[in-house]
Amino acid sequence: MRAPISIIVPTLNAAPALQGLAASLIEGLDAGLIAQMIISDGGSEDETLAVAEAIGASVISGPRGRGRQLQRGVQAALAPWLLLLHADTVLAPGWAAPVRRHIETGPGRAAVFQLAFRAEGARARQTAAWANWRTRVFGLPYGDQGLLIHRDTLAAIGGVPEIDLMEDVALARALKWRIDVLDAVATTDAARYLRNGWTRQGAANLWRLTRYLAGANPDQLAQGYRRR
Repeated sequence: MRAPISIIVPTLNAAPALQGLAASLIEGLDAGLIAQMIISDGGSEDETLAVAEAIGASVISGPRGRGRQLQRGVQAALAPWLLLLHADTVLAPGWAAPVRRHIETGPGRAAVFQLAFRAEGARARQTAAWANWRTRVFGLPYGDQGLLIHRDTLAAIGGVPEIDLMEDVALARALKWRIDVLDAVATTDAARYLRNGWTRQGAANLWRLTRYLAGANPDQLAQGYRRR
C-alpha cells in the first residue's frame, strides 16, 4: 500500500528548526506513512533550502504568508492525506500509531496533536494545558498542533485560506468541530514566551484571536505579530 501522507511545512529562515522536525518524522517513514515532505518556502535567506535538500524534502518557493505557503504545498502534494506542520514542531515518539488509527477511520474528520512546549516549568505546562483545553472545548487548535486532514475534506471547505496569519483558526472554524485530538504530542518552540514572558505572550495571543474573530484583517494582524 502506498504511503498515505504528504507532510507540508511552511518555512521562512527555519534552518535550525527543520533538522529537529525531520528527525521526529523518521518514525513515520519507518511505519510507511510518509509519501513525501514538501517545504513551502517564503523567501528564506538562511540555509533553509540547503537543509531541505539534505533531508530529502521537495521545495517550492513563492511569496511569504503562512496560508499562501501552505496552500501552495497542498497543490503540490501527491498523497491523499495531508499533515500540515510548523517548522519548529517536533512530534514526540509514538505518534505514528495514533495517526495510522485516525487515517483508518476514514476521511471525514481531521485531527490535531496535543500540545507541549520545549520549556521547563509550571508556566509552560499551564499554557499547553490551556491550549489543549481550548481545542477540546471550543474546537480551536492552533497550527503548532499540526493538522492531519484528507485532501478531499480540505477541498470541501475551500482549501487553506491564503492569509498571512490565523489560517489555522480559519480552518478550524470551517471544519465545524470535525477535529479529533490524537493520543500523541507535538512539542513546539517556546522562544516567544521565554522572550516576552508567559503571561504577556499569552495575553497577546488571546487578544489577537479576539480581534480576528471580531473581523480584523489577518494580514494586518500578521504585521503586528512580526514586529513583536
